[in-house]
Amino acid sequence: MRVAAAQITCAPGDVDANLRKVRDFCERAKNADAELIVFPEMTDTGYSMPLIQKHAAAWNEGAVPKLQQIAKELSLTIVCGVSEREGVSLYNAQAIVDPAGEILAKYRKTHLVAAAPLDERSCFTAGDKFVSCKIDDFTFGLTICYDLRFPEICRKLAVEHGVNIFVTSSAWPFVRIEHLRVLALARAMENQCYLILANRVGTDGGVTLCGSSAILDPYGTILAAAPPDREELIYADIRRQNLDFVRRGMAIFEHRRSDLY
Repeated sequence: MRVAAAQITCAPGDVDANLRKVRDFCERAKNADAELIVFPEMTDTGYSMPLIQKHAAAWNEGAVPKLQQIAKELSLTIVCGVSEREGVSLYNAQAIVDPAGEILAKYRKTHLVAAAPLDERSCFTAGDKFVSCKIDDFTFGLTICYDLRFPEICRKLAVEHGVNIFVTSSAWPFVRIEHLRVLALARAMENQCYLILANRVGTDGGVTLCGSSAILDPYGTILAAAPPDREELIYADIRRQNLDFVRRGMAIFEHRRSDLY
């Protein structure tokens, strides 16, 4: 399966402009024979709490129906970070839409960042479940940005959900760029999973984001990577046989001491 990660800037608060960019990157990915593309966190609104509060929409409104239309027209699976409104609650969410335009899965960010100058707790309600879905020979686990700091989510997805590919939509700040690289590599290697990271570039709300999107294999090899400071579309081919080879060579899941932890 050929997969892509879209490293983009967003126009804060301009959902239509951001969706036009999504379509453009989807068309480019399709022309390169990609079957699946991952977009960053809050692709629809940009990462600005006041603008998210203003523009977040219900699941059947706003960006998601348009993502469904793009996926169907291009026959492409799209993973995208979006804002979600349900009643009085807002969620930092992620959707997977299949080539028929159907929503395969939706995830609400479970770990809300509270590191200066950002505090998502003032805007969002935290999700309360981990989410996975099966596509062809792979099982995808959904994660968003700050989730990477919590190894428990990826281990639980790998052990209990059978996940072998993590998809991470992110808006990670430049000030902690090295953390992003190390954490993404660790989550892939320690769980012997592919990891597709789509991170933002640009500046939202005074915070500059660090790009460095990457596609990693289960051994921790970097299959594709983007720079920290400009838009780029990256690609890689993921193979089930490579996944099986790594897991046969070091059977870490068989060696876990679940009696101790």
